[in-house]
Amino acid sequence: MEGQISKIYRLTDGNLEYLRTNLKNIPILEYLKNDPLGYISGISILGMPAEIYTYGTQFWMIITSEGLVSITMAMAYLPVFYKLQITTSYEYLNLRFNQTVRLLGSIMFLMKMMLYIPIVIYVPALAFSQVTGINLHLVTPVVCVVCIFYTTLGGLKAVVWTDTVQTVVMVGALMVVITMGTINGGGFAEVWKRNKDGGRIDFFNLDWDPTIRHTFWTVSIGNYFAWLASCSINQAMVQRCLAMPSLAKAHVTVGILVIGIMMLVSMCCYMGLLIFAAYHKCDPVTRGAILKSDQLLPYYVMDITSSLPGLPGLFVSGVFSAALSSMSTGLNSMTGVIFEDLIKPYIKKPLSEAKASFLMKVIVVIIGTICVAMVFLVEKMGALIQASGSLGAITAGPLLGIFSLGMFFPSANPLGALVGGIVSGSLITWISIGTQLQMAKGLIRFPQKPVSVEGCPASWITEYLNLALHPDSTPKTLEPPFVLYRLSYMYYTAVGCLTAIIVGIIVSYLSGRNQHKVHRDLLSPVIHRFLKDEEPVDNNVNIVESIKLNNL
Repeated sequence: MEGQISKIYRLTDGNLEYLRTNLKNIPILEYLKNDPLGYISGISILGMPAEIYTYGTQFWMIITSEGLVSITMAMAYLPVFYKLQITTSYEYLNLRFNQTVRLLGSIMFLMKMMLYIPIVIYVPALAFSQVTGINLHLVTPVVCVVCIFYTTLGGLKAVVWTDTVQTVVMVGALMVVITMGTINGGGFAEVWKRNKDGGRIDFFNLDWDPTIRHTFWTVSIGNYFAWLASCSINQAMVQRCLAMPSLAKAHVTVGILVIGIMMLVSMCCYMGLLIFAAYHKCDPVTRGAILKSDQLLPYYVMDITSSLPGLPGLFVSGVFSAALSSMSTGLNSMTGVIFEDLIKPYIKKPLSEAKASFLMKVIVVIIGTICVAMVFLVEKMGALIQASGSLGAITAGPLLGIFSLGMFFPSANPLGALVGGIVSGSLITWISIGTQLQMAKGLIRFPQKPVSVEGCPASWITEYLNLALHPDSTPKTLEPPFVLYRLSYMYYTAVGCLTAIIVGIIVSYLSGRNQHKVHRDLLSPVIHRFLKDEEPVDNNVNIVESIKLNNL
């Protein structure tokens, strides 16, 4: 299906199809229908139910910060990009600072996507392997080839329309699983009772300790910064908002996006309650039916739908749809950034549309192939939600800090932005990788909610008790890891953002502040009232060209 859509919307206007300039005629409804899917990937579909099953409902409270994120984006960040009408969000860094800072931002974005997409590919392969028994390493290349095909052939327009189809499939699959699971679980009241008795219902842990994996504060404050980075400055989101015919419609897109995300997050979290209600007396992981908690949802779906032909396939197609949507959006935005920020500025002779289009197709194939090779590393990591959040924060926090430094602090200069971004990125990389290594060694373990095996087969319980009474080794007393390694991964983006801003301000002050007067269109509307000596703006003059001349 994706291939047929990509043929319909095959590239007709060269590299413009990969960007945004001729997409104004795509109905806003199509963006509204598929935007949430681009942000709720297969990671969420498999990872969130496992998170709720294993650690309880505290993670569900991430939805409390979504509304504030949409308001912040609509009022503070999006108007700047829309006013400038730039091709990539990282072009802003060149206008506000210089080409070096733009290059740093582009490289950080590419690093983030190269770490994120392999996890996205791994998820549907894991689900398909669980349902069919086929080795996931055989499935992974197929997923990637399909996605590369329709992204290469159709560009952003094909991505938008295929995402629309995939949204319908994914939501349909989730609704079927939720409906059947609720019925099989004895109704909503019984599902809730079993989870409450099992200690899963925990929404308001108000402990301020930042080393606790999930509290109300870590998930709400931490998620605010994480989603602000994902929505406000992310190339994929900016690309789609700038394709809207007006800023008002872009605001509507953001609002519907947030509502859609909140609904999909709630659906995924509720499936975690359904899974626990089904296995509250016989944990599949302890029993050995599955190897890791991320396989819980595929296992559960096969359990409740095995007697109904077609439904397991519908579920797998839903997971594939979410993964393909996220991957295609990522490939398309990465292609635009590589071409506009890393190639185009260094080409003296402008490329023809045909050559530019061919070059972008080659870029899509190359980065897609690299991402497939990196899937093998994903298997060695911990829970999907924490792994994706930790790796994403390595660049998300510094990038949010650099953009915020430029939009909210007129005195910030290029050196401050550059040093702030590098220091912030280095800090979060150290914390994230160090934490993953400590977890791999077993030095960091997070307390899980209790599980039961009293309802498992008697023969298995006897074997389990024998193993429990005769352990292979004596437990060792371990020294607590360094305090930053114990910091909740939800805070990584916030720490990265604040570090970039603070270091950037200090370095800018020590190096003589900004030597150029910053054009007001490069600053967030939130601080316009505090600006002095504002010059009248001629709306008939090209803003970007005017800013470039002023910076000379």
